[in-house]
Amino acid sequence: MAEALADSLSPARRAWQRFKRNRLGYWSLILFCALTLLSLGAELVSNDRPLLVRYEGQFYLPMLHDYPETTFGGDFATPTDYLDPYVRQKLSADGNWAIYTLNPSGAGTLNYFADAPFPSGPSRQNWLGTDDRGRDLLAQLIYGFRVSVLFGLALTAVGVVLGILAGAIQGFFGGKIDLAFQRFIEIWGSMPELYLLIIFSAIFAPSIALLLVLLSLFGWMGLSDYVRAEFLRNRQLDYVKAARALGVSNGQIMWRHILPNSMVPVVTFLPFRMSAAILALTSLDFLGLGVPPGTPSLGELLSQGKNNIDAWWISIFTFAVLVLTLLLLTFMGDALRDALDPRKADA
Repeated sequence: MAEALADSLSPARRAWQRFKRNRLGYWSLILFCALTLLSLGAELVSNDRPLLVRYEGQFYLPMLHDYPETTFGGDFATPTDYLDPYVRQKLSADGNWAIYTLNPSGAGTLNYFADAPFPSGPSRQNWLGTDDRGRDLLAQLIYGFRVSVLFGLALTAVGVVLGILAGAIQGFFGGKIDLAFQRFIEIWGSMPELYLLIIFSAIFAPSIALLLVLLSLFGWMGLSDYVRAEFLRNRQLDYVKAARALGVSNGQIMWRHILPNSMVPVVTFLPFRMSAAILALTSLDFLGLGVPPGTPSLGELLSQGKNNIDAWWISIFTFAVLVLTLLLLTFMGDALRDALDPRKADA
């Protein structure tokens, strides 16, 4: 009965069943998705503004609107600092109340009321301590993880599109087109990527978009070789010859027939490509060539840890987040590779 049910499942369902049987890879996927969702809602988890305020019978939404300090009994018309002890006292007196996030610090929040000089160690105010600018380390890790994951997803998506396009053209047409592409890839791949990053970072203002463009120019070549090999193999099979005999165009053959049968190396490539993108962004931020100043970054925190050896909490917690992220992606990639391996027989 179990064998009959397994035979009735689609190849995708059978691959998913094999993936789930790899417990390490499966739970790595669950944990990584949970951490990603947590970081995408970082403003609801770590923010220096309350979620909801009730003051003198009226309700306020500080996360959606800026309120001057005079709204809550202050003396100045400047934006309210909800971490100010005076403001907190006002919001908790005479039936007033405020609902704060789990970690009452945002990405750029400075703790002006710290009891120790910066960088300060873990405390009740800052659970993982602060960096050398007085920013909450936990908030920096949450927001920095989000920047790394989104950058990795964007770079992976661009690399996959360019890699599939280049590899498909080479593998399907072959001949002189394939030869010309191979020589171009050899020349393009020999260009010093790091030197180009240094030059462009000196000319243009640092930005995530600039990093995405520059890294995307070189991040597609590895995948294109796998796609090229799959297209070279599949174009000789009978179903492609049958499609040609029926007069199907080259574009339809490539898109509707060969590409779906060449996706195994592409899908297997994704977690490893994403981990490489996150590591590249972290390395560039560590060297000062990455995201603009003030943007939460794991690489910048590692650089701070190097410059502040006594502040052990900066290096340890940041390194732990980076290692955990890369391990989860590696376990997912291994499980995905085994699940899509045609030589793996169903149990």
